[in-house]
Amino acid sequence: MLLPSLSLVALLTGLAYATPTPAPSMYVHAQRTRPARGFVALSTASSDHLLDMRIHLAQRDPAGLRAVLDAVSDPSHPQYGQYLSRAQVESFTRPTDETRNAVNNWLATHGLNATDASSAGDWIAVQVPASVANTMLGAEYTLFAHERSNSTLVRTLSYSLPLSLQGHVKTVWPGTSCQSSNPAPQPTSAPAPQIPAPTPGKTDASCKNTVTPKCLQQLYQIPTTRAKVASNKIGVTAYINQFGQKSDLRSFLQQFRPDIDDSNTGFNTQSIDGGVNPQGSGSAGVEANLDLQYTIGLATGVPTTFITVGNQGRNGFLDTITQLLASDSPPQVLTTSYGQSEDDVAPQDAEAMCNAYMQLGARGVSILFASGDSGVGDSNDECKRDGKFQPTFPAGCPFLTAVGSTDGIAPERGASFSSGGFSELFAQPSYQSAHIATFLSRSSVPASSGRFNPSGRAFPDVSTLGTRFAVINAGRTTGVQGTSASSPVFASIIALLNDERAQRGMPPLGFLNPWLYGKASGAFMDVVEGNNPGCGTDGFEAAKGWDPVTGLGTPSYPALRVAAGLA
Repeated sequence: MLLPSLSLVALLTGLAYATPTPAPSMYVHAQRTRPARGFVALSTASSDHLLDMRIHLAQRDPAGLRAVLDAVSDPSHPQYGQYLSRAQVESFTRPTDETRNAVNNWLATHGLNATDASSAGDWIAVQVPASVANTMLGAEYTLFAHERSNSTLVRTLSYSLPLSLQGHVKTVWPGTSCQSSNPAPQPTSAPAPQIPAPTPGKTDASCKNTVTPKCLQQLYQIPTTRAKVASNKIGVTAYINQFGQKSDLRSFLQQFRPDIDDSNTGFNTQSIDGGVNPQGSGSAGVEANLDLQYTIGLATGVPTTFITVGNQGRNGFLDTITQLLASDSPPQVLTTSYGQSEDDVAPQDAEAMCNAYMQLGARGVSILFASGDSGVGDSNDECKRDGKFQPTFPAGCPFLTAVGSTDGIAPERGASFSSGGFSELFAQPSYQSAHIATFLSRSSVPASSGRFNPSGRAFPDVSTLGTRFAVINAGRTTGVQGTSASSPVFASIIALLNDERAQRGMPPLGFLNPWLYGKASGAFMDVVEGNNPGCGTDGFEAAKGWDPVTGLGTPSYPALRVAAGLA
């Protein structure tokens, strides 16, 4: 659909900015003064428009679960690697009867009956007409359009809850978040054992122009032998109609991994929210093909699941994680190459999703996200309205590993597009505080500049090469760049380490960051050149040690092997 003219937009957005006043017995639970960047208000939502509402109930003991995650993820802790089962995690996240009764009674007064939307029952689902939602939430649900994509969604700038629900409800979705998930790839023209000093492997001369699995195997010394443990799996997520093509994968393996049997190498498909994966050149998606070709092409023999998420207007990230939490055997590694500006996500929604990643981490799952492709800005190279750099989400969540990008070989440089910085929503976790303090003491952008939150969760955590990747898409070889190329690379390395550990009866690496910033911090090749410009600035500069362009640096598989107890 076409967007309204600017004059009409001005009239309509004035309507959307009028925030309802909560009744005396209610309190404002979430509010924003303006629509998220890139969105304009079109009209008040039709009274009979059905909202697929999700309500996140307060969990029984999230602090206790966080303590368990810290213990099982810390290599120096006696409980390291002693991950929880699904039932054990749910004993922390299941709401109390008091909370469930309070929320269900409130819904009943509006003629509504909810069903569980998560295995633990901490998320419930109910279909609500917009007119009813406006009444029960003191809201004004409005139809918004995204200026660049023309996609529309129904959201509100404010909603309220009864005072009786304080402490019982964490967030309501859809509410004030305006997610516009964007894929990152950009098509281009083409006393443990001593960790050995990480050094890059020698690469073919052609790798300077075109990156293939062989180049990455050479550079990071990734083994080419086939994995052996069938229960060790990797998951690759796909959103916004990105479909992975089996014929393109077969051609890719024949051309770039002729040493493995392509007829016995493929992927399983898991559908969420009605996701599909049609085949044929007309359905080819460069993002999906990139992610699949480089996980399967690098994590040789590791069983791969392609998780395709439909576009039913729901929160794809949330639905993905709740589905995986309901599984007794989720993949041990999950890589995602999508994200958005942190400012577009309501703090309550961001916290709920981030805590869901914490739950998977407690079960021994390594979650990796591409850090983003906009340097210190966002996809429109716009700063936040207060002039601060714009962090990305979910990369700024402290319970996952964010992967940035480098460019070039010998030496690698921080890629100019590699998103990195400091979260405005999440506090800096202790596992990285010493590294961040060192960076801040010599940063070219001082903490006093006001452009970023020096106390926030810092990202990315690590990086890999992310430019000039050869991908076969719709039968043709094309070049791709972006942090979405880097996340599958590092995910593949972790999957191979997990395979080696499983062969020795050891648990998977699980939530990686305490290990990465601690025992494994010396297993990365430091990247000291490059910067990530945005917002009309040069952004941050790569520096010795951790930096917001490349994190801890790029991986050395032999050194990581030692850090993982495989020497």
